[in-house]
Amino acid sequence: MQRNSKIAVVEDDENLRFLVVHRLKSEGYTTVETGSGGDAVELVLKENPEIVLLDWMLPAMQGSEVCKTLREKGYDGLVIMMTAKAQDLDKIDAYNFGVSDYVTKPFNMDVLVALLDSKVKFLVNHDKHEISRFGDMEHHPPHIHSIVKNGKKIELTILENRILLYFLKNVNKVISRDDLMLEVWGYNSDVNTRTLDMHIVRLRKKIEENPDRPEYLQTIRGVGYKFNA
Repeated sequence: MQRNSKIAVVEDDENLRFLVVHRLKSEGYTTVETGSGGDAVELVLKENPEIVLLDWMLPAMQGSEVCKTLREKGYDGLVIMMTAKAQDLDKIDAYNFGVSDYVTKPFNMDVLVALLDSKVKFLVNHDKHEISRFGDMEHHPPHIHSIVKNGKKIELTILENRILLYFLKNVNKVISRDDLMLEVWGYNSDVNTRTLDMHIVRLRKKIEENPDRPEYLQTIRGVGYKFNA
């Protein structure tokens, strides 16, 4: 695992920021940090880290505004939002302001490191500007949260984007519901299969010509799903 990547930690809780930075340094990551949303944009643009760990609730400027500003100024690294409230996740999906992923507080440090390791591994093994193509559609880099279909941009929510990314990395493989839920929602999630199926239905409406008879995202009865490309 290549852990010499730089991570910016933007968190106003000094104790939590200290713990996260200390752990990341012990894992071999380079870190920069700030507790202010107002300072975060300047810090990230100056240091250009591969990943930004960004708190949702910040003084001066909320995390959503920090992320939006960074994207407008051309930052194309990964932004992982740290949030404590479930309703904030709904806002993240709704606003679609350029977050790559999120982690829910309180989080286990081992799980956070595992998440970051997987992101770094993806960055090392993939061109961040790589475009995946299937049918008449293009899926753009992970933080963009969109597909282009017949020249028209279609927005995806964070969860839809994460589901599609996982399928695109596992084309023509049968994926169980349990594996998919673990990948999409994480280790400590209490999400049920009905919630997963609901997101699959919404994703199908965006990528399938006939969502009731899907060509790409097919159900494997009793097991899970398979993505045909």
